[in-house]
Amino acid sequence: MAIQRAATTKNRKKKNTPASWKRKVGIWIARIVFIFFGFTLFWVLLLKVMNPPVTYLQLLRAFERKTDGKEWKIEKSWLNYDELSDNLKRAAIGGEDATFLDHNGFDTKAIMEAFKKNQDGKKLRGGSTISQQVAKNVFLWPGRSWVRKGLESYFTVLIELFWSKKRILEIYLNVIEMGQGVYGAEAASQYYYHKSAKSLSKKEAALIIAILPSPQKWDARRPSTYVNSRANNIVRYMNYYRIPE
Repeated sequence: MAIQRAATTKNRKKKNTPASWKRKVGIWIARIVFIFFGFTLFWVLLLKVMNPPVTYLQLLRAFERKTDGKEWKIEKSWLNYDELSDNLKRAAIGGEDATFLDHNGFDTKAIMEAFKKNQDGKKLRGGSTISQQVAKNVFLWPGRSWVRKGLESYFTVLIELFWSKKRILEIYLNVIEMGQGVYGAEAASQYYYHKSAKSLSKKEAALIIAILPSPQKWDARRPSTYVNSRANNIVRYMNYYRIPE
């Protein structure tokens, strides 16, 4: 009996060795990584065929409004890609991501320019592509951290792999913040011009895109000198930009 007890104690000691704990930790890490990749891949594939019902940013902004004593507001209305005005598609590419059809999710030149401006202490416009903005708006939360930026890059790679450029632009134009409590082109078009995003003129489309750097602050109906100038530049070169077919 004593011999058996000693053997049991010896086995327990073996199980609790550092090597044993490392193996257990390694197994759990592998499980967590497997679950993460499986879940995120499923999420991306699901949104390839299903429209996002709501985003974290939309909910966050609505709660911020309530905290400030304003009404709860999430105005959005989905339009399929073929229903959206071609003027709006061209304005979005011209104003936000000129190389959208040519890159694989990242505009290296724009990123380096943004980095250089940051080093020089200048105000940043940013180097994010439309694909990166979709990754951020649909799957993540607002913020500036290395973790969020890393996840943004990860989701950007996934949507570029599994979605078409057409789908990326469609989701972008339907979920992006375009005013206070206003999300997507159709809601913005109705809010600013009392018409559908199916029939936006070049200037109307350009003005909506021109306010995107700061949609909480700027208004397409009453554009500042800067916004109006930016919209005019978008209109000037709009026809040079190809759109996904």
